[in-house]
This record gives sequence, C-alpha cells and structure tokens, in this order.
Amino acid sequence: MRSKSSTIRTHRTVGTLAALLAGALALSACSSSDNKHDKDKRGGGGATPTSSTVTLPKLNGASLEIAAVWTGQEQTNFKRVLAEFERRTGAKVTFVPAQDPIINFLGSKIAGGQPPDVAMLPQPGAIKQAVQQKWAKPLGPEALKELQKNYSQGWQDIGKVDGKQYGVYYKAANKSLIWYNTKVFENAGAKEPKTWKDLLTTAQAVYDSGVTPFSVPGADGWPLTDWFENVYLSQAGPEKYDQLTQHKIKWTDPSVKQALTTLAQIWGKKDYLAGGQDGSLQTEFPASVTQTFTGGDQPKAAMVYEGDFVQVNIGETKAKVGTDAKVFPFPAVGASAPVVSGGDAAVILKDSKAAQALVTFLASPDAASIQAKLGGYLSPNKNVPVSAYPNEVQQKIAKSLIASGDDFRFDMSDQAPQAFGGTPGKGEWKDLQDFLRNPTDVAGAQAKLEKDAAAAYGSGS
Repeated sequence: MRSKSSTIRTHRTVGTLAALLAGALALSACSSSDNKHDKDKRGGGGATPTSSTVTLPKLNGASLEIAAVWTGQEQTNFKRVLAEFERRTGAKVTFVPAQDPIINFLGSKIAGGQPPDVAMLPQPGAIKQAVQQKWAKPLGPEALKELQKNYSQGWQDIGKVDGKQYGVYYKAANKSLIWYNTKVFENAGAKEPKTWKDLLTTAQAVYDSGVTPFSVPGADGWPLTDWFENVYLSQAGPEKYDQLTQHKIKWTDPSVKQALTTLAQIWGKKDYLAGGQDGSLQTEFPASVTQTFTGGDQPKAAMVYEGDFVQVNIGETKAKVGTDAKVFPFPAVGASAPVVSGGDAAVILKDSKAAQALVTFLASPDAASIQAKLGGYLSPNKNVPVSAYPNEVQQKIAKSLIASGDDFRFDMSDQAPQAFGGTPGKGEWKDLQDFLRNPTDVAGAQAKLEKDAAAAYGSGS
C-alpha cells in the first residue's frame, strides 16, 4: 500500500480552487500570446538570468547528469534552466533523455553502474520505489531549507517517504482544463460549458457544425487516466477519491461504474472522437493537440483535454493562446468542478555536493522563474512571481495554484504503484485503452482494473 506520507489527504473542499480557476480562465479572451515566436515574452533565444535568491557553491570541474522523460520544447526549456546553474556554479550538467516507465529506465542504468546524479520522477509512487530500492538519497540541509521556504506543506509532503524528504516538486500541472479552437466554437455558436451536461450540449453543437468535438490521445494511456480522475473526483467526491487512490475501496465499487458510464457518454460516441475509437488509440498526446489547432476553422477536432502544459504543443502550431486557442475548467460532473494536479520531482540518486546544489537550485524561485518565462510550465513554488509567466492565462492559472495552498488532489495514477498507474501497456493505462476501444463493457473494465490494482498494490510495485 502507499505510505501516508506520499499521499495528500486534505479535508477541505476543492471548490475554492475551482472557483478561482473559473474566474481566472474567463479572462483568456484578452490574454497575450504564448506563441513560440514571441521572443520578448518567451525569453528570446536563451534564458534570462534571474536575480539570485539562493546561494550556490562554486563547483568548477564538477560534472552532473540529470534524467527526465521530457522531450521537445519542454526539454529545450529545461536545458536553459540547467545552463543558468552551470553559469552560477561552474559545473557541467548533461540532460539524459529517459523513457517511461522511468523507474525501469533508472533500474537499467543503475544495474550498469551508470546512474544519473538526479532524476525527475513524475509519480510519488516512483519516489517510494526509488527509496525502497535504496536508490534515492535524502535531501541535505541546504535543499531542505530552500524547499521549506518556498513550498506549501502539501507539496513538501508528496516528496516524502516515511517522513523523510527525498523529492523537490520542480514542476506542477493543473490537469483540469479543456482547450478549444475558438473559430470552431464561434462558427458553431458553442459556449464554454460549466457542467458535464453543458459539455455534451456544446459537443453536439460543434458536431452539428461539421467538426468532430474531441481529440483524445488514446495511444498514450496517461491522458485517459486523467480523464477518469476528473470525472471521478467531481462525481464521487474527495473522500472516495482518496480511498480509491489508496485502494481502500475496489475498482468494482459502484462509484467507479458511475464514472466509467459517464465517460462512455463521450468515449462511446464514435462520431465525437477524431478518428473514432480506433483513430484515438493511434493518436499520441502531441498530435492530439496539434490536430485541434491546425486546419483553420476545419481542424480534425474542436477540443482537447489536458493540463496547462498543452500550451507548449499549441506553440508548435500557428495558433495563439488567448485568441485562437482558449481554455475552460473541466466541467463539474457532480457538485463541484474537479481540481487535479500532477508534477515532477527532483530526486538525488548519487549524493554529492554538486547534486545537492542542483536540487537546491531547482527548489528556488530562481530556477522556476526561468522556465516560467518560457511558457508551458507551472511551478508549485509559492515564491515564483506571477509576473514571470508569459501571458495572462498562465498567470491566472499559477496564481490559482498558489492560492489553493494544499486544497487540491494529486493525480491518482501517479500515486499508485508504478505497475498499475505508470507503465505503458500495463495496468490502468492498458485497461482504460481497452475501455476506450469498447466503452460498452463497463463491468469488464472494472474487473480488469481491480485485478491489476490488487496485484500491484499487493506487491507494492
């Protein structure tokens, strides 16, 4: 089972952040562009050094490796952060591209005697596994001091295992957003929905206008888990969400049946999905975004669900955030709109002065402010100035995240054992892909999910 220290257990309502987001995102129509060519707003050709708020040692001659699964623009932007660390310390940092599941990737590196010094782990469950394998090293006093100064208790706690701090959540994600093509909505006379019923009405209006409503990246299992989590959190409520997260209730529970049946109202309508179910299962996440914002007012789909990081992929098209591409909070399925967060934590695998310094830097507002300016990034660091974000939409999302404190729920699959919630072709990822293929088989999907969850939670892997 998951350790309590790796799970956020808050008892306040998620409605506070949902209300903030609703107000914030309503301003998207007048937000400035996050286009990748807007060099003034995105920091030009390189990172703009920030004023120093953290003291770092001189590390001339030191070499470090940091591994992460980030690709494309996200990787490029993070390398600019690493370049600033190099400038300040004299160390040399090499980015090591990793593959999902990153725990397996790290296992092979460690077995070969070549572990990276630091790894960015996207799941609390992966942090726990790294500790259990005796790979992870605790944070030193300087990193702890920087973390405690800049992060709320909830964001600190999800980086702990058995009460000891191992992770620094450098990157956060608001995973309760739906992005849409404004030209399509205008042509269809569609409105931003507030409830699930409204979302279905909006989808029908878009369909009637001649455009497929949704782009769903079924080739990647993780966006499907995010779809489920938003529906489940809003419909079943925070307490049930926590119970299912820890496998204290089974996936055969009636609340899961209700959520899957609700999802099938969209996933089960072939004409509502770009390429139908089969096409969706061949669509990877980046393509799901670009096909929504290319093709003018006749794209392959009108809407794509995913987090704030979608902006990076929109930046690869000619569409501009706030004008061509807008966003609304995931609609309320139950009493309140859901607020699901995710993130990536820096964890030390080879303890050294240089590794501790790098993680200390990543815990500072200095590092996060560099990447914030480049767009498509959200930091849980409460001392990153909101003005560091490049457009009004991103600024409001960031302000809402910080204002929420610990009043949110972390991504459910990311808290599960890796074998269930974080492995391509296995566990929840595979089971929800199978459900997308056949959304009429709710009971069959529940049975598969429970069988895989029981095996993974029972073994802790």
